[in-house]
Amino acid sequence: MERKINKREKECEENHSSSEGSEQDKEYKTSLITLNVGGYLYITQKQTLTKYPDSFLEGIINGKIMCPFDADGHYFIDRDGLLFRHILNFLRNGELLLPEGFRENQLLAQEADFFQLKVLSDAVKSKWEKEQLASRETTFLEITDSHDRSQGLRIFCNAPDFIAKIKSRIVLVSKSRLDGFPEEFSVSSNIIQFKYFIKSENGTRLVLKEDNTFVCTLETLKFEAIMTALKCGFRLLTSLDCSKGSIVHSDALHFIK
Repeated sequence: MERKINKREKECEENHSSSEGSEQDKEYKTSLITLNVGGYLYITQKQTLTKYPDSFLEGIINGKIMCPFDADGHYFIDRDGLLFRHILNFLRNGELLLPEGFRENQLLAQEADFFQLKVLSDAVKSKWEKEQLASRETTFLEITDSHDRSQGLRIFCNAPDFIAKIKSRIVLVSKSRLDGFPEEFSVSSNIIQFKYFIKSENGTRLVLKEDNTFVCTLETLKFEAIMTALKCGFRLLTSLDCSKGSIVHSDALHFIK
């Protein structure tokens, strides 16, 4: 008799445990929300979408705002599905994190306004204003002689990332041609300073050896700068020193997109 009672108690405990497990699974499943945003499906947790009270998404999830459903029963929001990934990432991380080279700040700000996320909207607009300000500021790269700053080449552009790309390209080209790198020239934020230049009949050349071996030319570096600019979609606005008569003999180049 005692064995039967113990058996029944064990079965009751197993059923109760199974019931609790199924309830937990059910709660977990209901915490997952699928959104159809402009044809793109996003799956996330309820707590992510309700993170900001009085936002559009919080209103939908908590029944404050009516939202249509698609054929599969998912919430349908008629907005930019690609940009929504940045909205969702902001909700998950609590900060604005965008890929390098992102250029749709104005569109993202509009999306943030629609979803009533003021913190995100302000962050996007602030980033956009900083980029606009930076685009109006001209940055430069100077390639010069350590003994005579008047000798060399100056490259101007309103895109700091482009100046950085040109600098790395010129350093790469110079490094491949100079045996004594890095002793033969030094690199700082805006200056590549070579050991010294000399004048020759064919123009200014970089001389790095005691036997006056010509290993590189300013003309080569100008060519590298111009080719890099064209490949990146920039155009040569003008030579800043037109008195030289040609680009080859100019002391400065100005690029703009």
